Amino acid sequence: KINNQKLDTLRSPHFHKRIMPTSILQIFKIGIGPSSSHTVGPMKAATQFLENVKSKGIFEDPNFYSVRSDLYGSLALTGPGHGTDKAVLLGLMGETPETVDIKGMDKM
Repeated sequence: KINNQKLDTLRSPHFHKRIMPTSILQIFKIGIGPSSSHTVGPMKAATQFLENVKSKGIFEDPNFYSVRSDLYGSLALTGPGHGTDKAVLLGLMGETPETVDIKGMDKM
């Protein structure tokens, strides 16, 4: 049940100013794999990790020799079928969801 105060708020000429316009591109993200929800975030996280490691000069450390990535929750449970594994590897190679060559993914 809507009371009169709520109706007055909806009718107010200032009500539309409280609503934030949202683009469909802000809601949906296009990514690699059959499930972009399992690739866009992991790829961005891996790329961010790579940039952080580079900025700290860790790659120049003679004791540095490998990177390990552990996935949890649905990212771990869906396995390679959703493309998360490739997305993480591509992120560690410096790729981003916006610029990755999706045709080259099949070669991985």
